[in-house]
Amino acid sequence: MLQQLRVMPNGVRFFLLYAGLILALLGLTMPLVIDQAIEAPVSPIGIVYMLLLAYSIFTITLVLQRKQAAYPLALALATLSLPLVPIVFLSPAGAPGAIIALVLAVVLIGGLRRRSTKSWFVEL
Repeated sequence: MLQQLRVMPNGVRFFLLYAGLILALLGLTMPLVIDQAIEAPVSPIGIVYMLLLAYSIFTITLVLQRKQAAYPLALALATLSLPLVPIVFLSPAGAPGAIIALVLAVVLIGGLRRRSTKSWFVEL
C-alpha cells in the first residue's frame, strides 16, 4: 500500500485530500442531521447527507483500488467544488473566499483530467 501511495499522481492525492475533507465536514455537521431525525425520521438534509456520505466512501474505496470505474466517479465528486464558488461569494468571505474556492475547483478538476492521473486507474 505504501508503494502505491508513493507512485500515486498528485491529482489523485489532491482528490483524496478533498474527499477526506468532505467526510470530515459531514462528520462535524452530523449533529444537525441527528437533531432533525429526532423530530422526523426522514428529512431532506438527512437524505442528502447519507447519499453524499455513501458516494464519498464508495469513490474513495475505488480510487484506492485503482479501479477504472473510479475515474468518472472521482471527477463527478470533484465537480461538487464548483457550486462552492458562488456560495462562498455570497457568504461573509466574499470575493477573496470565492477566488480561493475557484482555485480549489480548477486545481482539483485539472489534476484529475491530466493524462498521468487518468492512466493511473488501470484495474478492471
